[in-house]
Amino acid sequence: MLTLSVQVVIPDMLTTFSTDALDERDRIPFWVDVASKTYYAHQFAVPGNQFSGHIACDNLDDLVLTVCDCDPCLVTRTRRDTSRDGIDDCIFSIRLSGRSTYTHAGRTTLVDRGTVMFHNAGNEHSIEFLEPTKALHVTIPRQLMKARISDVENLQVMSRDTPVVGLVSDFVGSLIHRSGTFDALAQSRLAEQLVDLVALAVGAQGASLPLSTARASALRRLKIEIERRLSNPGLTPLMAATSAGMSVRYANALLAEEGSSLERFILQRRLEHCRRALEDPLQANRMVGEIAFAWGFSDHSHFTRRFRDAFEMTPSECRRKSQIEIA
Repeated sequence: MLTLSVQVVIPDMLTTFSTDALDERDRIPFWVDVASKTYYAHQFAVPGNQFSGHIACDNLDDLVLTVCDCDPCLVTRTRRDTSRDGIDDCIFSIRLSGRSTYTHAGRTTLVDRGTVMFHNAGNEHSIEFLEPTKALHVTIPRQLMKARISDVENLQVMSRDTPVVGLVSDFVGSLIHRSGTFDALAQSRLAEQLVDLVALAVGAQGASLPLSTARASALRRLKIEIERRLSNPGLTPLMAATSAGMSVRYANALLAEEGSSLERFILQRRLEHCRRALEDPLQANRMVGEIAFAWGFSDHSHFTRRFRDAFEMTPSECRRKSQIEIA
């Protein structure tokens, strides 16, 4: 098992930005520019005139992996900043050393070594680094997390000592350690697995959802039961609700919190699985109809219409587009 510590090895393949070779007067402007482009626009202040920092980053498909260490400073993301860059990513952070405070919506949370934090960068917030700090970060497009968990707005604070969170943290460290060694297909697969694991970690900790605890638990149970039965062409809203131990009316009320319904959610998940299969080079030998039938569609023309409505292209066009991009 990879043990995360301040001794995390940064491979040469990562793009690295450092203030070390700069004059003191140039360090803060340089750092603000690099950190704003790497994470998001923000206001920046230091307790004195001296500052040192390093950022190493790499892309993993649509995700960005970074290792960041910096001296004490204050980072403030204002409403003007969020309007200016429009960034609405989620950030999964693993603190390796140092303490800081995170303030959002009037609530201040202490973050120290071993703390794992999940937050939405689109929110106004401030982070005060109280001492030299080092952390790993995974920046994830909001829509990828929204497809997996009900709420991505609220701060979630976790501990690496819990099994699932520790597993995800080790996985992130391993990916960074092996940065630059994965081909495009491996990157896509690993990114997908990482987002799934982050969603699992957040869910395992019991994220602060706008639903009550009981309703949040029921919604997660409903989605799990639906996912298990997607390949069954006979899956109906009644079957899905019954398997989760609830009525169709209650299940629809839960999904309405996300602007969906049983019927729409089942269709959405089937289409997403089909698109993923069509874009997978390892499944290029499978017929479009075979993929559709494998995910519960019993009528090819119906599947094609629904796919085109959802993604503004036919299944065959999706496959050709993916093949061109890989080439």
